[in-house]
Amino acid sequence: MICLAKRAGLLALVTLANTVFASEEIADQYPGSPLYSKPVEVIPNVWAAIGATAPPTYENSGHNNNLSFIVTDEGVVVINGGAAYVLAKALHEEIGSVTNQPVRLIINENGQGHAMLGNAYWAEQGVTILAHEDAAHEFEEYGPQILESMKRYNREKSEGTTLTSPTETFSDRKIIEMGQTRIEVLYLGPAHSPGDISVWLPQQSMVIAGDMAFHERMLPIFENTMTAGWLETWDNAFEPLNATYVIPGHGHPTNMDQVRRYTRDYLVYLRGKIGAHLDAGGDLADAYYVDQSPYASLDTFEELATKNAGRVYEQMEFE
Repeated sequence: MICLAKRAGLLALVTLANTVFASEEIADQYPGSPLYSKPVEVIPNVWAAIGATAPPTYENSGHNNNLSFIVTDEGVVVINGGAAYVLAKALHEEIGSVTNQPVRLIINENGQGHAMLGNAYWAEQGVTILAHEDAAHEFEEYGPQILESMKRYNREKSEGTTLTSPTETFSDRKIIEMGQTRIEVLYLGPAHSPGDISVWLPQQSMVIAGDMAFHERMLPIFENTMTAGWLETWDNAFEPLNATYVIPGHGHPTNMDQVRRYTRDYLVYLRGKIGAHLDAGGDLADAYYVDQSPYASLDTFEELATKNAGRVYEQMEFE
């Protein structure tokens, strides 16, 4: 029975990915809502509103990440506050169309705007907001400029959005038992940005990976993204979860093979190219243009490939 359930779930993921696309080329898939797309049930009681695999814009209201929620018999857990008050409110309305259970907890997957700027709405509802301590610190330090950046592209859609920090933090893991559902909020180690967490549902063999894992859009490497540490975290902590189902931070639900190919394998590939460039005495100016053509089909490739190469060069130059 378990194998049949897993096969049915995987078929559902394939069907979902093949029927609706979160694309750079599509400005909005859900015109009746500020959300980029209507939430879909990925597996029983786990839902996700899939964001655009594109930079945040006025047209997508900043909904360019995944906003997920878990329905239990004792309440709803939401993963990500959303990039603006208006998005959090819209998600709450969608939750109300699915269940009468109240929202009990918001989990911010990291300290970025699309994870935390919607916290103000949830705080008004009296909901506890949880994040890793490093993510909370990141938001405290950079929150004002993150908010101003959102206001520039979202204009009047930014109304109501104020800086609201998590109300609870943790350092390693937070175990939540809600009715019959066990939810493990895990800090697995350094990854994409400070305080990145993944939400593990052991009973369902599902990981809501956050920005640990990418597959439809190119992953961005920030100044504080340590790619060697990300690979170590992947191999030692994320991969051993052996998840059947993966909801990544961006893009459609998928499986471990896909996120491994476009996250871990991409990092290994790019570091290999930059390592060879360094060994040949290459400089930073030429490092931007190392061959990344195997990944050119990914959304945001044009925006990110050269930046990623430059940042990996700067890291590996001193490793």
